Amino acid sequence: MGSMEEALLLKPPPSVVVCHHAAAAEAAAEACHHDGCPGCAMDRRKVGLRGSIPYKELFYVGTTSLAASLPITCLFPFMYFMVRDFHIAKTEEDIGSYAGFLAASYMIGRAITSIFWGIASDRLGRKPVIVFAMLSVVILQTLFGLSTKYWMAIAARLLLGSLNGILGPVKAYAIEVCPTEHQALGISIVNTMWGFGLVIGPGLGGYLSQPAEKYPQIFSKESVLGRFPYLLPCLAVSFFAAVVLITCIWLPETIHKHKITEKDIRRVKALPSQKSHWDLPRKRSLLQNWPWMSTLASYCLFGLHETAYSEILSIWAVSDRKYGGLTFTSGDIGQVLSVAGASLLVYQLFVYSWVIKILGPLISSRIASSLSIFLLATFPFMTYLSGAKLSFAIYSAAMTKSVLGITISTGMCLLQNNAVRQDQRGTANGISASALSFFKAIAPVGAGVLFSWAQKRQDVTFFPGDQVVFLMLILVQLCGLISTFEPFLVLPPVEECS
Repeated sequence: MGSMEEALLLKPPPSVVVCHHAAAAEAAAEACHHDGCPGCAMDRRKVGLRGSIPYKELFYVGTTSLAASLPITCLFPFMYFMVRDFHIAKTEEDIGSYAGFLAASYMIGRAITSIFWGIASDRLGRKPVIVFAMLSVVILQTLFGLSTKYWMAIAARLLLGSLNGILGPVKAYAIEVCPTEHQALGISIVNTMWGFGLVIGPGLGGYLSQPAEKYPQIFSKESVLGRFPYLLPCLAVSFFAAVVLITCIWLPETIHKHKITEKDIRRVKALPSQKSHWDLPRKRSLLQNWPWMSTLASYCLFGLHETAYSEILSIWAVSDRKYGGLTFTSGDIGQVLSVAGASLLVYQLFVYSWVIKILGPLISSRIASSLSIFLLATFPFMTYLSGAKLSFAIYSAAMTKSVLGITISTGMCLLQNNAVRQDQRGTANGISASALSFFKAIAPVGAGVLFSWAQKRQDVTFFPGDQVVFLMLILVQLCGLISTFEPFLVLPPVEECS
């Protein structure tokens, strides 16, 4: 798409532009319709909605996002015990380091291939990439649960991250199935269900792992689930992904698959002038699109923080109190994260739309980041609590942190997707997913090594053990907050059509 007219044919102006010629734009979209083109069919459907919410398409967005996200954190509650059972760590303090590498392997795989999957979704369509991602979850998540060696677990996670390339395409898909006024809802659904999966995943892992020990009246140690104590949560995730895979048969495509004709270009030229909009940086290549590049940097910093936080929360809570932990079981931390996930769902469905209307994506992200810094400072002091006070503190903190984290990530996603055209959106989200995966691969390794080191310095006076861990989290969050201000963040100018 080299010209302004061609770009307009592929995508109606995004929500950052206030246009008073909606009726003319709808008429042009109808005139430019090509039979057999799925993108044109989707454009006609959006026009026919007349501002209504596309519930069916958002259902597909939500279920596929949830199924793809569950494997990422499903292993967190039992990861410590799984590494222990592999007998690869020489001392108990070294388990955290090996666990960090295991968690990071998924993100390393995703970082390597996400750009490819983004480009593939722009060329082949969103649907084939989404379907293949669901199939990879069904197969590889089961193989991970059957792992009996550390290298087997690493290999399964690395392959799963490499082949589950859904994150970029599904974000592009969510934007493309929604009318302009509901694009925030589309991205919100992706981040809600993705975040919900990241929180519910540990709940499944916590409740369903080691079933022969937790539920001996149902599962014997000689059974398959007794010999493979971490298979059951993996099977649960694979089964859900298989159901979603079947529903993808009815998933509508959104990519335009027709050539631009001179007749179409003449029709677009008849539209009210949009030149001010398409002269924005989104006309250039992605690497020259400074609004998109700057929001990508902020997005990666916040992603680094959220992944490190999830890793540290899980291993900190199950570690012994002599090491500054809470001595939780895998079921305890799984329950905490499940409740946090439920609160996240309620927030995104009933509260976030009001937050975004009142504050906008940028201001809401800044406020959430600031509040997260203060909240993180309270975690080390929970080791002095017990009983009901500890339960209230950890549940409240986990719920609040989840809400703040999803507010930030959704805001950054909206800013990114409104800075690019449709023909660049899959690639842009693929690059974003690769960059984010790189940071998320670093996060568990760094968090695991940091946690193992911190456990060995519990007796020092200045920032002992658990306190220095949360101090590092605060510093990363502070860097993310700073990156949302000028000159680090560049926003595209808002133009109003005359």
